[in-house]
Amino acid sequence: MSLLVIDVGTSSVRASVVAPDASVSGIHRRAVLPSTPAPGFVELDAREVAGAVLDLARAAVEHAGPVQAVGITNQRATTILWDRETGEPVAPGIGWQDQRTVMMCLALQSQGLRLSPSSSATKLAFLLDTVDPDRTRDLCFGTVDTWVAWTLSGGAVHVTDLSNAGVTGLMLLDGSGWDDAVLDALRIPTSVLPRIADSSEVVGTADALPGAPPIAGVAGDQQASLVGQGCTRPGLGKLTFGTGGMLDLCVGPERPEFDRRGPNGTFPIVAWRRHGRITWGIEAFMLTAGQAVEWLRDDLGVIADAAESEALAAGCGTTGDVWFVPALLGMATPAWDFGARGALLGVTADTGRPQVVRAVLEGVAHRGADLLEAAESDGRCTIPSLRVDGGMTANAVFVQALADACQRPVEVSPVLEATTLGAAFLAGMAVGIWSGEDEVAATWSPRAIVEPASRPDRDRWREACARARGWVPELSALDF
Repeated sequence: MSLLVIDVGTSSVRASVVAPDASVSGIHRRAVLPSTPAPGFVELDAREVAGAVLDLARAAVEHAGPVQAVGITNQRATTILWDRETGEPVAPGIGWQDQRTVMMCLALQSQGLRLSPSSSATKLAFLLDTVDPDRTRDLCFGTVDTWVAWTLSGGAVHVTDLSNAGVTGLMLLDGSGWDDAVLDALRIPTSVLPRIADSSEVVGTADALPGAPPIAGVAGDQQASLVGQGCTRPGLGKLTFGTGGMLDLCVGPERPEFDRRGPNGTFPIVAWRRHGRITWGIEAFMLTAGQAVEWLRDDLGVIADAAESEALAAGCGTTGDVWFVPALLGMATPAWDFGARGALLGVTADTGRPQVVRAVLEGVAHRGADLLEAAESDGRCTIPSLRVDGGMTANAVFVQALADACQRPVEVSPVLEATTLGAAFLAGMAVGIWSGEDEVAATWSPRAIVEPASRPDRDRWREACARARGWVPELSALDF
């Protein structure tokens, strides 16, 4: 029997059916966009998400027939608060990108608590301060995975998995449970918190769906993508190119030695937990990836659609020494700088649309190589080949530029977004479709393997990055 996977991203909800041969079919998708009611504010309508989840899940099951289990994967750290009795959200959900709690995070630093405004902790405190200042209401907190499980179970399951809980800012660093010091500082009652389950575990039943299949796999999107690309053995890593980019490296059963951020700007993460055993990972960020292509399309009008970037860039062999630093929102790994800004350097009268587009693609590729180098250094390993997924991997010019910048083979995922496969593998291991991580690793079969064809000037790239840093000194001084 097949598996149903619910994948809630930043801009859409998808329901897909995954067969035991790891093929994906019956994909149903609906756009569910966040809103920006004020600068720095990002909100989502949890009711709209719930409605889309139920409609799409039922449509997928009707199309495919009965499913053996359900997997869930999701955008991480987005924060939802609802009434336990009615199941109704008490305020708009706060998106992971939301920056309204920056000042709260800075104030907490003086108390010795280092929390990022992109994590759930201060978002939850903000919501509680707004709707329950006395902390007397019977409320439920959850990230998007928790809300989806609650929705599918008809309010019977209030749970998250450790990969999601680990990026809320509310957990002890060793992943052993909620951090009482953070809860006390933010006045968060333990009663609002979900149970922390394994990423591969039957946590309840999806009573809202025909046949009430078990909910058996839950993981944050990047961890799901890691599993979906078969990176279930130490030393294997993947890089997902969405709006931003995230490289995740499987480390193994031992937690990385650094507490919150490694010397090269990576973070320790719980990759997944199964049978109570944690597999750890390392994560590296770029804040701008596909967004740079969207900027060319939507703001500059240089291309009509994302697909045109490949043909246009292929029209010139080189950029003519034009360099683009994709720091539209600042720079992250390896040197975090929120005051960095995008830079287009080396433009001459001979520079045309093809050179600019190619420079943008190559700039994102160089950032990918930066993440790879940082993860290898902080993880004390060598990643022999890089597995990739996400929308930009459909662009052959970009993938070749990435292989050149990284100077190693790039293996392209057989599905554009591997999150769905990862959630399916986790659910499937819980119900016996796959025996364990080794069998999952053996399923990997890339759509293409792209070898390096040239050696770009990485020193020239680093010089360009140096010019982009520190452009807004006040923001460059911020460190979370």
